[in-house]
Amino acid sequence: MAGMDKWINADEAARRLGVKPATLYAYVSRGVLTRRKAEDGHSVFDAAEIDRLARRGRPRRPTGGNELVIESAVTMLGEDRHYYRGRDAIGLAADWGLEQVAAWLWQGGAEGWAADPQAVAAARTAQEGLAPAVLPLERLQVIVTALAVADPMRFNLDPAAVAQAGRGLIAGMVEALPGPDAPGETPVHERLWRKLAGDGADPALADALRFAMVLLADHELASSTLAVRVGASVRADPYAVVAAGLGVTSGALHGGASLGVETMLAEIGEPGRASFAMGERLRRGERIPGFGHAVYRSGDARGEALLERVRAAVPGHPRLAVAEAVLDEAGRRRLPAVNVDLPLGLLTHLAGMPRGAGEAIFAISRTTGWLAHAMEEYASPTRLRLRAAYTGPLQ
Repeated sequence: MAGMDKWINADEAARRLGVKPATLYAYVSRGVLTRRKAEDGHSVFDAAEIDRLARRGRPRRPTGGNELVIESAVTMLGEDRHYYRGRDAIGLAADWGLEQVAAWLWQGGAEGWAADPQAVAAARTAQEGLAPAVLPLERLQVIVTALAVADPMRFNLDPAAVAQAGRGLIAGMVEALPGPDAPGETPVHERLWRKLAGDGADPALADALRFAMVLLADHELASSTLAVRVGASVRADPYAVVAAGLGVTSGALHGGASLGVETMLAEIGEPGRASFAMGERLRRGERIPGFGHAVYRSGDARGEALLERVRAAVPGHPRLAVAEAVLDEAGRRRLPAVNVDLPLGLLTHLAGMPRGAGEAIFAISRTTGWLAHAMEEYASPTRLRLRAAYTGPLQ
């Protein structure tokens, strides 16, 4: 490539900035830095741009929004996808399950995915007064609290202890949900499939659920993960930090986005109504859920990959035609590219899962990443303390 003398490799760029390579690529994903591909396929950076940034200091509020930069080795966001400790999450989803992702993110602890029976019994008892219409995510908030009370070892923040608690916690979150149980050695995604899938659901979609759970296991410093890290930085126990993550996940612009997709697909009902229903939403000033992403401005590869997985699992499914009509209409209206929430909501819709199942899938999967981030904070000697820029009156 001509003029490459002014371009430096990633190691040199990170050295000049005094950051880790993962932080360097985080700057790229946020538009703080630009990069190119050299002829050998490696990333290179403009030396002058790196030097200017080094003189200014690390960006705390990059252009495009208020963001806090926290160095982490868990997940890196690329141009259209994310990487778990340097490995492409979409590639891992091809044949990994949530258990393997957890072992990779937690750096150990792949065995022993079983919950304490007494803890699960307590979590089920805690739900007895809930109405049948309560959303699965709201049940999980009750379940996690009950599981915490039943675990006297929850204050042990050693990495191996947190991983052990995490395996039991995720297993307990699934087992305490209403629905038939599965043998303890069954993979987590199959246990969750038995809990959520409706009668007559095509079993081929169970593998799409596995694929989705791997993709959703972490996504860098999403809002819920930031809440988790703040809690962990002051040494809240693993159950408490997961409870914090669940609370933030309920937001409509975060984990709740798939609920909007489920509602939209059910509302449309048949392909011929897609144009009218989407037009009415836009007329009311509402967003069309499942499209656009704050980080992946040119397209979310996770969404495309999961969508293709779902399509391949149930080709010709009558409900799939509604989603295809939505995608066609989105293209005609020049909406942003599809994100991962659309195929997640579609998956639950095709499988006849209860309303809000996508939120539960998201939360159970993301617990894996939350605990990986908590482990990083537990290992740090300092706590996260954000500061406000006061704009109120002065006396």
